[in-house]
Amino acid sequence: MRKQTMTLNDSIATARVLSEALPYLQRYSDAVVVVKFGGNAMGDDAAMAEFARDIVLMRQVGLNPVVVHGGGPMINEMLSKLGIKSEFVRGKRVTDKATVEVVEMILSGLVNKRIVQAINDQGGRAVGISGKDDDLMVCVADDPELGFVGRPVEMNVEVLRDLYAAGLIPVVAPVATGMADNETFNVNGDTAAGAIAGALKADRLLLLTDVAGVKNASGEVMTQISPDEVRAMIADGSISGGMIPKTETALLAIEQGVRAVTIMDGRTPNACLLELFTDHGTGSQIRSTEPRVKPRVRR
Repeated sequence: MRKQTMTLNDSIATARVLSEALPYLQRYSDAVVVVKFGGNAMGDDAAMAEFARDIVLMRQVGLNPVVVHGGGPMINEMLSKLGIKSEFVRGKRVTDKATVEVVEMILSGLVNKRIVQAINDQGGRAVGISGKDDDLMVCVADDPELGFVGRPVEMNVEVLRDLYAAGLIPVVAPVATGMADNETFNVNGDTAAGAIAGALKADRLLLLTDVAGVKNASGEVMTQISPDEVRAMIADGSISGGMIPKTETALLAIEQGVRAVTIMDGRTPNACLLELFTDHGTGSQIRSTEPRVKPRVRR
């Protein structure tokens, strides 16, 4: 028997939304979309479930999502419990031997498996790996001041292609192997997501954060920005603080072949679906001159 909880008008509105999404669903069929998930939403069960549902829907309608996550708050909590003091240089965690062991335990264990379980609970098929698996990310030290914080210099993404070709959703913890034996590196989550997106030549890189997007000198969120505009805004100080590494990650990803990068507020309900499947979009999209949705060319 049909449920009567929705009114006819509600049902019509739902059907209209699905119909209007068709061009976007066609546009993104078989597209690779790398999503960096982090921030406060990771600690909220309802937000985690909503994010997982969006990822499962993306996979269900023919996209190939790859999730890369952070876990800063959970790392801070565990370090505090263990009495290990955290220090930061230019927004990046100074990571000594003791700290990198905690980072790997939290990211590859607790956080990664929580996201995998959330996706599986929504009917998806997720597999958790780290950047160390199959030498997905090979790093060198990013800065001597930072210790075991890595900068990817070699990417081996075939394992990700194999996973999503098999209908699985990869969930990647940003922990990487080093060039020398037995080295483990902590990698900034945005940096890892950008490197993975670039190596996959992803159609989209979505950086979910706790701010609405990139703001201009007047404090207004810019919905679409060219790489040249980003560089100019960094130079004149309009882009500053923690937004600098995010926009620099976006620029590098675009240089490596990613078609567009969107920096957006992950706290917005259904943020990924809003960005991909509506004309409105969300956040700040960094790209060259192409529109948000490029018409499909039939051959």
